[in-house]
Amino acid sequence: MTDEPLVFGTAGLRGPMRDGPGGMNVETVTRATWGLGTVLRDRGLGGSTVIVGRDARHQSDDFAIATAEVLAGHGFSVVLLPDPAPTPVLAYAVRERSAVAGVQITASHNPAADNGYKVFGEGGMQIVGPTDREIETAMARAPVAVDRAEVDPVGTELIHSYVRRAATVRRTDGDVRVALTAMHGVGGEVALQVLHEAGIRDVHVVAEQFAPDPDFPTVSFPNPEEPGATDLLLALAADKDADVAIALDPDADRCAVGIPTDTGWRMLSGDETGWLLGDYVLSQLGSGMAANCVVASTVVSSRMLAAIAAAHRATHVETLTGFKWLARADSDLPGKTLVYAYEEAIGHCVDPSAVRDKDGITAAVLACDLVAALRRDGGTVPDALAMLFRRHGVHATGAVSRRFDDVDEARSVMARLRESPPAELMGHALTVDDLAQRSGQQQTDALVLSGGDAVTSVRVVVRPSGTEPKLKSYLEVRLAPRDDVAAATAEAEGLLAAMVEAVRGW
Repeated sequence: MTDEPLVFGTAGLRGPMRDGPGGMNVETVTRATWGLGTVLRDRGLGGSTVIVGRDARHQSDDFAIATAEVLAGHGFSVVLLPDPAPTPVLAYAVRERSAVAGVQITASHNPAADNGYKVFGEGGMQIVGPTDREIETAMARAPVAVDRAEVDPVGTELIHSYVRRAATVRRTDGDVRVALTAMHGVGGEVALQVLHEAGIRDVHVVAEQFAPDPDFPTVSFPNPEEPGATDLLLALAADKDADVAIALDPDADRCAVGIPTDTGWRMLSGDETGWLLGDYVLSQLGSGMAANCVVASTVVSSRMLAAIAAAHRATHVETLTGFKWLARADSDLPGKTLVYAYEEAIGHCVDPSAVRDKDGITAAVLACDLVAALRRDGGTVPDALAMLFRRHGVHATGAVSRRFDDVDEARSVMARLRESPPAELMGHALTVDDLAQRSGQQQTDALVLSGGDAVTSVRVVVRPSGTEPKLKSYLEVRLAPRDDVAAATAEAEGLLAAMVEAVRGW
């Protein structure tokens, strides 16, 4: 256990609920909020509107009230959402109300013992440097006694407004039967409302996981990506003969999609869902519109979205990991607008003009809509994936995590890889792009190793965890397009398995 204060990571402050500066508690939240208020006032934004929301974890109510009252004590006009709500609702509310900031109390898909403090800036985008460091600096000088003013929660209009907007993501009107789990989080009721508003009413929920429960009793880890987390969902989908299965994470900003196949139900990877939704969004644009549109994915995600964008004559942008970067993918592209972004960790932004962050609920609507559109045309999701493989080549992705006894050991291995990177992988000479050598906001602690030829290419991204003593490697193999997709897929999966074993030895 450390007494070092919590610092802003990829998604804000996050840590175990316990006493001390290294834990999530009312004192930490108070100091963070005093720091946020101080930074905003120093920028001449005193008195402006700030939105505060929370999930249903232990102590989230207390943390949200503390946040709202400290901001009010700072002189801000505070909008405190009335009930625990999905993180995308908060991101939407900041943008909708033209607020200068928003705070969501959430630890997303972390274990039950954790909580967190996520800050959004103007436009409903997660903050980036130097704002995060400025807040930390201000936190360090927060007074022991902080002014607070009582704040009454607002009504439910902002949530209803989000529901109405989220439903407009739908593009077709075909029938679709859905199996849905809220993973014991806050997305269940709102997701049902949005799906119903969008005309998707044949929805069956995993009853054991539908109501918010901060102890997450039916899963060992409340993350749809974890083995076993979606077992109840897939069983329900099979029992109800559903067309698609949807798993939200506890704060409903991420969405995992399950599909029926010839051999049973399976969950799509975040990359597979990203390819499908990205292609669907671009295919729905009017003639010539794609030229002014941007799609984005992160450096650790698959390269296929870039090929999909090129085929549609849209612009693809690769960003660093995290939606705080994806949300800004069009910021340096005058005249071009972000229409879709995703990261491999099942995060999707499908309506950037309303929510500039990952949003599991609108992603769920779009996934259901895609399934309905495919059924209308006599197709399936596996058919759609096969078509993408024929056009752009088979892409197979995977990951390898390597855990160490301490952070120093992980750093030592990362330093060794930098000094003496592997020369080849799967018979292909590797080139190395050290992202630590980049400048400005493109700089991060990661290595990209890639190689190959016109027929086969391989790629590995290695980066350390920001919170744990481990290194994570993201792997991808791509084969050139061919007609026999089944044979190419089997070959790619075989190469990927061999790559996994090779990378484990690094």
